[in-house]
Amino acid sequence: MKMFCAGQWQDTTQTINVTNSFDQSVIDTIPRGSSEDVTNAVTVLEQGARIMKAMTPYDRSLILQKVSELMLERSEDLARTISLEEGKVLAESQVETMRSAEVIRLSGEEARRMTGEMIPLEGNAGGKNKLGFTLRVPCGIVAAITPFNFPLNLVCHKVGPAIAAGNAILLKPASDTPLSALKLTEILLEAGLPPEAIACITGPGGEIGQAICTEPRIRKISFTGSYEVGAKICEMAGMKRVTMELGSNSPVVIMDDADLEKAATAITMAGYANAGQVCISAQRILTASAIKTDFVDLLKSKVESLTTGNQLDESTKVGPMVRETDAARVEEWVNEAISQGARLVSGGERQGAIYTPTILDETRPEMLVVKDEIFGPAVALSYFDDVNEAITMANDTTYGLAAGIFTQDVDRAMKFARQVDSGNIHINWSSQWRADAMPYGGLKHSGTGKEGPKYAIHEMSEEKMVVMHLAD
Repeated sequence: MKMFCAGQWQDTTQTINVTNSFDQSVIDTIPRGSSEDVTNAVTVLEQGARIMKAMTPYDRSLILQKVSELMLERSEDLARTISLEEGKVLAESQVETMRSAEVIRLSGEEARRMTGEMIPLEGNAGGKNKLGFTLRVPCGIVAAITPFNFPLNLVCHKVGPAIAAGNAILLKPASDTPLSALKLTEILLEAGLPPEAIACITGPGGEIGQAICTEPRIRKISFTGSYEVGAKICEMAGMKRVTMELGSNSPVVIMDDADLEKAATAITMAGYANAGQVCISAQRILTASAIKTDFVDLLKSKVESLTTGNQLDESTKVGPMVRETDAARVEEWVNEAISQGARLVSGGERQGAIYTPTILDETRPEMLVVKDEIFGPAVALSYFDDVNEAITMANDTTYGLAAGIFTQDVDRAMKFARQVDSGNIHINWSSQWRADAMPYGGLKHSGTGKEGPKYAIHEMSEEKMVVMHLAD
């Protein structure tokens, strides 16, 4: 596929292969863009930003509504594209496609509700005959840097709100999974988005990312990815507005009064969906010592029923990771934990980019599988004696994106909700759940700012204060 830059589809002399990680076959090739392409794109996007700002919220909402409709019409092709380039099983890609269309539709609805507020100036000393209100205005040009693991949905979570808020947008998709973003760009243009208002540049993240961060005409950067890359972006971005959706090693607490069947089912879903390549995957499973044996046996039976293989095969429940090197890293971390005293309950085998769903027991805080983000199909079990110890263990991390607790005790649940340092708290569910209407974002090294169309529109717009000085 070609990339869309400076108002037109373009090729470059150098290209990048997009491969299927299951069999290493080449799916397509994409242009290898450069920093010069960013400069050229932004020159046209400046004009696009003016066009979008002049467009009414109603007209922007109609474009997004049409985009959502076209996505649903092409859902089969979009889902297959996601599975081929990313490796997730087709059933999960179908869900991602539906969610993506919903994000775009909801962004269109929120465009119509973008508003300021009245400020009661007369309630202040010297405020007599002063009428105050705020206006929300577009940032101008928004840059979206997106990850591989949800190559359509996480793109939509940035593109939809950016357009709804009246911005032009420069999209930089992950080089491993650019095809979904390019197909979305095609749909956006077909739905009536002005070609001056969007660019989708493919190529090396380092060069293009640096060009985005240092380009003074870009006002806002929205990034989803690792903490290390996010920190570098913030250093380079200077006075740009930024939203950072970063990593996590989410804790899920299983209290001694938990519904173990529900907990084991939820963790089997949350620990291994998309081969564990989800920023809110259940990773650290903190379990009450009193139910240790019962819970481990139940979780083991469910995890071992997860079949691995070709992501396009309907019988496959866990497909390959996006790269073989990622699966090799997970293998290395698991083996290191075992050498440090962890017990392998299930899994622990690799074939190419496929890593079998793995359970590690008796893990400790200093192990990489506990203290860092494994981002693969493995969970690490450890134990506590009371809720206070569980909360301390849950907070023993630099991350804070999502956490869950299973308990029938409302006091324990609310204590957990109040005291655990996490942007998303789930009671009687795992860490992995997200609705598009909710404010989604993390604490600590898990990022800054919020996503979800309503909240992302706020992040992608700016506030102006207007004071009318009325005659006596």
